[in-house]
Amino acid sequence: MPRRTPEFTPPDLTGRRAVVTGASDGVGLGIAARLAAAGAEVILPVRNPAKGEAALTTIREAHPGANVSLRELDLSSLESVAALGEKLGAEGAPIHLLINNAGVMTPPDRQTTADGFELQFGTNHLGHVALVARLLPLLRAGHARVTSQISVAAARGHINWDDLNWERSYDGMAAYRQSKIAFGLFGLELERRSRAGGWGITSTLSHPGVAATNLLGARPEVGRDRQTVGRRIIGAMSRRGILVGTARSAGLPALYAAVAPQAQGGRLYGPSGPGNLGGAPAEQKLYTPLTDTGEARRIWDTSEKLIGVPFTPATERP
Repeated sequence: MPRRTPEFTPPDLTGRRAVVTGASDGVGLGIAARLAAAGAEVILPVRNPAKGEAALTTIREAHPGANVSLRELDLSSLESVAALGEKLGAEGAPIHLLINNAGVMTPPDRQTTADGFELQFGTNHLGHVALVARLLPLLRAGHARVTSQISVAAARGHINWDDLNWERSYDGMAAYRQSKIAFGLFGLELERRSRAGGWGITSTLSHPGVAATNLLGARPEVGRDRQTVGRRIIGAMSRRGILVGTARSAGLPALYAAVAPQAQGGRLYGPSGPGNLGGAPAEQKLYTPLTDTGEARRIWDTSEKLIGVPFTPATERP
């Protein structure tokens, strides 16, 4: 008997402008489609234009009249992030929702971004940090909700402060955990600094649980020419309705964190099923590695230096 897929219906988002990274397929595409169905104008910043066009077609076929469009973005390049920030800044429209969903996971060998950072730390964390910094004026203008997608992997692990770029001893999973812990700490610190500085931004965290998505699929661009064994196992469990979620359900926590009226800043939202691996979205206890405010301040300051973009809003700079 097929299981019932959990749902969450967003409120009316007419007049709201949303930006969703990683929305050319999988979880991100599902999030973008639901936002568009609720009336939002949705921008999909993509690295692959062909996949982006296919995503637009998918959304428009399901939701005729959807207001969706593409922009170029490669999160592994700070230059590309800056170009998107400049383009959206020139358009001048406030951004009301930013869902930082894109990511890469466990390349078999250590790889680096265009700027020389370890690929997962540079893409999952620093690329998104730079995007928030570049869009800060538009986010403030829109009193935005910023939702940062982390992972169940962030429940354990730590920041490898002695070797942030894993140059001496690469461990793909440990580096992935670091990227998601760092990004979670950043999202929580964004909420604290927004409150203290009156930025008007609400920052939430989400995680998708575990689902059969392309994160562990064949990804030639990260050196993986076939899906992992873990991906095959997760896919089999998902098809049988055992514990884990689906690509469709995995996007619900981020959607909930971004638009549910009851979702609060500084909180984590994820699936509510056994082990928080699948199920309907709900608030969850912060993972232990995310509770150290000193670590959050340190990763904020370190990241700001690495991306070379100050977070102090222009109106507040001397």
